[in-house]
Amino acid sequence: MRATLHTVLLLTLFTVFGAPASAEPLRLSIVHVNDWDRLDARDGAGGAAKIASIARYERDRVEAEGGQVLLTFGGDMLSPSLLSGFDKGAHMVALANAIGFDAAVLGNHEFDFGPDVLIQRLKEATYPVLGSNVSYKGKPGFPGAERSRMVTAGEYKIGLLGLTTTDTPSLSSSGPDVGFAPLAETAKEIVADLRKDGADLVIALTHAVYQSDLETLRQVSGIDIVLGGHDHLVLVLYDGKQAILKSGSQGNFVGVMDITLDRVEGRNGPQLVWQPSFSLINTIDVEPDPTLEGKVAAYSSKLDRELAAEVGVTEVALDTSRASVRSAENIFGNLIADAMRVATGADAAITNGGGIRGDTNYPAGRTLTRKDVLTELPFGNRTVTMRLKGPDLLAALENGVSQVEKGAGRFPHVSGISFAFDGRKPAGSRVSDVKVADTPLDLGKVYVVAVNDFIAKGGDGYDAFKKGVIVVDASSARLMASQVIDYVQNSGGVKASIEGRVRRLD
Repeated sequence: MRATLHTVLLLTLFTVFGAPASAEPLRLSIVHVNDWDRLDARDGAGGAAKIASIARYERDRVEAEGGQVLLTFGGDMLSPSLLSGFDKGAHMVALANAIGFDAAVLGNHEFDFGPDVLIQRLKEATYPVLGSNVSYKGKPGFPGAERSRMVTAGEYKIGLLGLTTTDTPSLSSSGPDVGFAPLAETAKEIVADLRKDGADLVIALTHAVYQSDLETLRQVSGIDIVLGGHDHLVLVLYDGKQAILKSGSQGNFVGVMDITLDRVEGRNGPQLVWQPSFSLINTIDVEPDPTLEGKVAAYSSKLDRELAAEVGVTEVALDTSRASVRSAENIFGNLIADAMRVATGADAAITNGGGIRGDTNYPAGRTLTRKDVLTELPFGNRTVTMRLKGPDLLAALENGVSQVEKGAGRFPHVSGISFAFDGRKPAGSRVSDVKVADTPLDLGKVYVVAVNDFIAKGGDGYDAFKKGVIVVDASSARLMASQVIDYVQNSGGVKASIEGRVRRLD
């Protein structure tokens, strides 16, 4: 099977340190995946069955040679996916249990359905999940997650900690009871405890951007290896002392770090030395594990039966690619916003482009199904309505275009509103010519605005919405996806168009 794996990067570094001490050298193979929420392969790569196949192969190979395997996950499993919209990620935990992960870290998407759902998912997990910098109701730790973990590998002790991005409250629905301490500050404390308990090698599972990983390593020299996630990068970094491994997303690549652990005599007595080699395996030609493939097929069959219902024909081509929904007015974005406004009777509606996740092109004449709509809107968001003052509505639009040059998910899709913006101007002063119902925005007026429950709580930087007075809260609101389905059916199909609601001046 090894011959079928596409190894896109192979880096082997050998260093000789002193004379061997009493402990025998050990082969430790780390198999790492991150940001995986998709059941099956897409374009031949990724998915549960291919991840399981590589994990099984590595275990067989390394254990036959007397070594040990550590299968790790770098966060973001429960969401966003189509089936997760129905079972809130329960199927992903079941698949992860079957694959047999040895350790995972909490990602921001683990909190998409709120802390109560996450607590339930953690009860179902048979693998340890780390949340070193997460607190709950003012106390360190999160129910069902571990602050740290010590793993024995032969005669060596491997210390594990898990760090979750501090941006999680604005990226998910973690709620007011969950806190996220600074990464490096937490790592210093946990690493000191692990070293005190005899850890020979310290590994940090992180769900944070690459720059944060670098800063954490700079501040915490006691971390040997970072196994990362969050920014979907495929990379290896090794400077002779510390290493970072990230494996992209969805299991399209699986990272393997083969390490030789040895203990040698140094000036101050025995010390550990480790020699790594790295492989980033493209899974496109990997044969799927038959057992996991059967589980995936069962889940897919169940989902297909429930989602096959037709919604309506689109009379226009629809583009939901990431770049399109995060940079300019978009027909599908208009459709969603119109459905929200009509369903609630609000003056205006706003939703963020980051909530549109299908990354698909639908040709004119295509019959859309419930599955299509839920693929585009996988988070299970509900439409909240609020009374919002004119200045706060303007501030919300400014936030929406404040990071357009970065392709940020906060980009606004609107209904009942039109405005212009200039991305060359400083963030916060880009928006002009705002109209509500074709009338210039009145800063002295209060508007009824429909927004999804994520941005209503300040998600994606929409702090202005936290100043609104809620009319219909999330517990009483309907699913956005249901409103879109109803709107398309009642309209006799998709007939939306680009209308100049959001005009770029740059």
